[in-house]
Amino acid sequence: MPTTPTRKARFESAAPILRVRDLAASVRYYVDVLGFENADWAMPDFTLVTRDRAGLYLCQGGQGQSGTWAWIGVDDVAQLHEEYRLAGARLRGQPRNYPWAYELQVEDLDGHVLRFGSEPRADLPFTAEPV
Repeated sequence: MPTTPTRKARFESAAPILRVRDLAASVRYYVDVLGFENADWAMPDFTLVTRDRAGLYLCQGGQGQSGTWAWIGVDDVAQLHEEYRLAGARLRGQPRNYPWAYELQVEDLDGHVLRFGSEPRADLPFTAEPV
């Protein structure tokens, strides 16, 4: 019978792998529009884009399918919304206030949806409908 370890392994981070059709175009969108940085080790069909402590792997033609949704916690969704509006990001409407977060949804070139969230706003009612 297996025994329970006295200490559990500590998770360090999570970074989804998103399938993209055109890696160069996707990197341009993530860097120029969404403010991420491309890894210095980037390969022709695989890379990591990061912004602060958040990271997403991009893989051309493999590892997943379009339409994946990913959550990224941020400190201020209202500020990010303005930044992305000015940069021409593919916004999926205005930010919404939910009991779990004040959320902004952004779509990338391959239909992946990035859900950016900060603390719920006390000055706004909660959105009734689910995501």
